[in-house]
Amino acid sequence: MSSALEALSGSAKPLRAEPFDPGEFAGLVRSGSVRLRDAANTALALESRFDLAYNAAHALCLAALRWHAYRPANRYIVYQLLPHTLGLGPEVWRVLAKCHDIRNRSEYEGELSVDERLVSDLVTACIRVAESIGTLGKTG
Repeated sequence: MSSALEALSGSAKPLRAEPFDPGEFAGLVRSGSVRLRDAANTALALESRFDLAYNAAHALCLAALRWHAYRPANRYIVYQLLPHTLGLGPEVWRVLAKCHDIRNRSEYEGELSVDERLVSDLVTACIRVAESIGTLGKTG
């Protein structure tokens, strides 16, 4: 799995090799897990649930990349690399990439347009990431 990551690492590339830090990994997983749980709370505003689920997904995807001893130069690449970090396919990373674009429009243009279906798909994708995190380091 790491050859694709190695190819993207180096000067002027989107990844840099950095030693794995178990404390950082645990903190990212904990943060992602708490946010994911809160995102499922339907008493919260849909926009809040989107923010929680998006940030949960980012924390968990970053944890997966950090487990492989790399740090990203930008937020987006953690989603693109899911096939290499967790073995997840486009049905997961495309949802997360779409939500990243929506998050950026919200952050930089003040436009947040989400619906229940999108938030549900985001939470589902995030659950898949969380489940896969639990398999890191285990052999089949």
